[in-house]
This record gives sequence, structure tokens and C-alpha cells, in this order.
Amino acid sequence: MLIDQVVFVEAAARLHLGVLDLGGSRGRWFGGIGASLHAPTLLVSARADDTLRVDGEAADRAREFARRFLDVHAPGRGAQVRVHRVLPAHAGLGSGTQLALATARAIAETYEIDVDAAALSRAVGRARRSAIGTWTFAGGGLVVEGGRRRDRDDPGPLVARLPFPDSWRCVVAVPQATPGISGMREVEAFARLSAPPDAEVAHIAHLVLMSLLPAVVEDDIEAFGAALTEVQEISGRWFADVQGGTFAPGISADVIAHMRQWGAFGVGQSSWGPTVYGVVSGDDAALRLATRVREWLGDRGTVYEGPFRKTGARIWREPIDD
Repeated sequence: MLIDQVVFVEAAARLHLGVLDLGGSRGRWFGGIGASLHAPTLLVSARADDTLRVDGEAADRAREFARRFLDVHAPGRGAQVRVHRVLPAHAGLGSGTQLALATARAIAETYEIDVDAAALSRAVGRARRSAIGTWTFAGGGLVVEGGRRRDRDDPGPLVARLPFPDSWRCVVAVPQATPGISGMREVEAFARLSAPPDAEVAHIAHLVLMSLLPAVVEDDIEAFGAALTEVQEISGRWFADVQGGTFAPGISADVIAHMRQWGAFGVGQSSWGPTVYGVVSGDDAALRLATRVREWLGDRGTVYEGPFRKTGARIWREPIDD
């Protein structure tokens, strides 16, 4: 037990790039593809204590995640947890999952509890639909997860993880718009969705296996962008009845259209939005696209640009300075 140290965990936002199957006809639900971003990030710290004390941003949520983890893996123990920085909430960046996993990981490291990312998710009640955030927290990169089995309460298994080519860049826009669907509203939304046609589910699987993943390995950003955009358009139609269109109507859909016009190889919306993104090659192209999006958005949103993250959450320790 690290009684004389503070454990820090920094976790990055993730993009949800597409769902594999809403119907579950093969015995698995959801599944998906996603990616870890360079920015924005959140930061959580923890130290050993006899009771549970949590402060900082989103303290109530972090307290619940900490309590759940302690109940499962360290009953009778406490911790001092501080949330130093959070991700934009309900924006499609995985803020809840990253906060949950970072909080749990910080406590696990404090008490030297050996648990993997899947066990962290189970303890804090995450990955009930998508496991993308679990696997980007664990290792970064482009991830594909295989969906949840009907008879198990485990995160969808990690099927593939690939590092993005060094030159690829992502421009991410987080508009000031209606927050994405979450919590019970999300549960109700999924209950209203119809199972997609088998032909479309098969086509997405074909695109991922025979276009998207090979394009990453071969550094073919044009093929990657075309496959990604097609996956987004197909899976977006599955959610259209709930969100009002292939992409969230209004500012999010407008930014996607502009990014395509302004040279992005691939575009899409992360989860329910409002976050949208475009993929380009090189720092200069990223800066040009980000500048145009910032000028168009003005004070109506925030724009990030940079490489995709190749590693998972960053963990370090510092001496306690009381």
C-alpha cells in the first residue's frame, strides 16, 4: 500500500467511430470501433485513507465510482480522491467511463490491487453497451470490440488494436449544442430502435475487416477515410429515428458537411454527439482544417487537433506534500 504517495491517472477522450450490430442475431449486441485522442484529457488522483473523501469537479460521480470499486476490491478501506480536470460531459467523448476508470485505477494503484481494465469496468458498472472506452483506456489506438454476449455481464472483448500511422491527425469539434443522449434516456432510446437489416450489418463488418483495418496497417488514409465515412453513414441511419437524422441535426451535421468540403478524408459523429471529427494527414492539414472549423464555429464550440493517442491512461506517483 502506497501510504506515502499520491497516484495520478490521466485519461484521454475517446471517439466512438461506429456500431457493428444493434440486432444481436449472432448472440452479441453492439460491438464497435473507436479511437483514443491526444486531447482533451481528464486527471484524477488518489491516496490511501481510512474513509472515502472526494473533491474537485464531478465529485459526486467520482465518489460513486470510488465507492463501487472499494466495495468490490477493497472493502473496509477508504481513499482521498481528487478530480483535477474533467472531459466535456455528455458530448460523445466518453467522459463518464473515463472518469470511472481513472478513479478506480487510481485507487487500485494506491492499494496495489492487480485488476485489468475489464475488471475495473465491471466493478464501476461501465461498458454495459460499448466497451470502446474500456479498451482505449487500457491501451489507446484504433480498437475494435466484439460486443456483449446476452448471457454474460462482461465488456465486449477486444478483437483488434492498431496504432494509427504517425502522420495521421484528427480534428475534433465539440459544438455548444444539445448534449448527447445518456443515462436512462439512452436506455430508452436503444429500446426504441429497430434492428438494422442483416445486409447492412454484414456490409459494416466487411468494411471494417477488409477496408478500415487494412488501410491503417498500410497507411492508406484515403481508403480509411472512405470506409470510415461509409460506416458512419450506415450506422447513423440506424439511429436516425431517435436523433433526428443520420447525424445530430443542426450544428453537428453542418460541421461534418464542412469538414468534408474542407478536405477531411473521413468524417463522422462520436456516439450521440454533439462531438464530430475529421481525419487528415500531417500537422499543416490539421491546422488548416482546425482553423477553418474554429472560424466557422466562433464562440459556439471548442476545437482540438492532434495525433491519435497510441497509449492508454498515463499513471504516475508523487510524494505526499502535506
